[in-house]
Amino acid sequence: MAASSVNSMENNVTVKTEKLDATEIEQKIIELCEANPTGITDKIVQLQCPGLEAAKRAEAVNKLLSQGKIEILKQKNQLLYRLKDPEPEKLGKGTDREEKVVYQIVEEASNKGIWIRDIRMKSGLVLTQLNKILKNLESKKLIKAVKSVSASKKKVYMLYNLEPDRSITGGAWYSDQDFESEFVQVLNEQCYRFLQKKLVTARENLTDPLLRKNSSFSSSKEVWNFINELGISKVQLSVEDIETILNTLIYDGKVEKTVVAEKSDEKSSNMINLYRAVEPLVHSTGLMRMPCGTCPVMHNCHVGGAVSPATCQYFKEWLTVDFDEEGKG
Repeated sequence: MAASSVNSMENNVTVKTEKLDATEIEQKIIELCEANPTGITDKIVQLQCPGLEAAKRAEAVNKLLSQGKIEILKQKNQLLYRLKDPEPEKLGKGTDREEKVVYQIVEEASNKGIWIRDIRMKSGLVLTQLNKILKNLESKKLIKAVKSVSASKKKVYMLYNLEPDRSITGGAWYSDQDFESEFVQVLNEQCYRFLQKKLVTARENLTDPLLRKNSSFSSSKEVWNFINELGISKVQLSVEDIETILNTLIYDGKVEKTVVAEKSDEKSSNMINLYRAVEPLVHSTGLMRMPCGTCPVMHNCHVGGAVSPATCQYFKEWLTVDFDEEGKG
């Protein structure tokens, strides 16, 4: 009886949705965009308009796009529909055609920005005229220039109110265009220490091999919580940032990763990344742990040469390491 009741409700919703004409569907999409300024997915439209045919939904979206009322953005491998601000309000009256063209090109680049060379190619403007327009738009606080970590001497332009993408700023790993290697190293060590401690705890408290292995896994969110509790980061780190650190440990052969479905009462397609510390099956020899064992120019190394044991900085650092203290840590 409960099942028939649910089916009855679904049928009622479907009948109601089918009565919507094209204008009402378009208005519904606009209302959803207004309620979610950052954008909505196609799935949200489907949930809010259950039973609406895909063809009618696509027709309404395409019409709104052609009218310039909404725009499509790509974020984290999914498309978003977002309400498009009226251009006259943003640019103001008296704006010439060239400024509008440049503004639209920068707007299309979203938070990843666009180089002046690409703006020049798309707009067809000469460099002197383009520079003048860019400075004018910057003075109106409509666009801004941001330095990219991938090319420090080049600037990319984006809308003034946008937060630059991680690929531009480098995320938490960069400060004033400089890579924070020491910060990354500290996070690397602490993440590994957390996983290693969980491995030891599982080994000491459990006898069943399978249960011991499963208990030694931690989700990236658990590691993230641990790092936050330590308070070693001055910047706000995301779970994605911690997964980047954990991936470096995987490449170093210190950690392994598995993916499982999220536990839920209902069927869920969400997946969780789990990580555990691993120990090498075969330990490397002493030769491979010293600089000479992994040196790419070892065959060119000889006394009196450009590369020699006497001038090897890696050898000097290795000889000054306190291995006893390192082992205790």
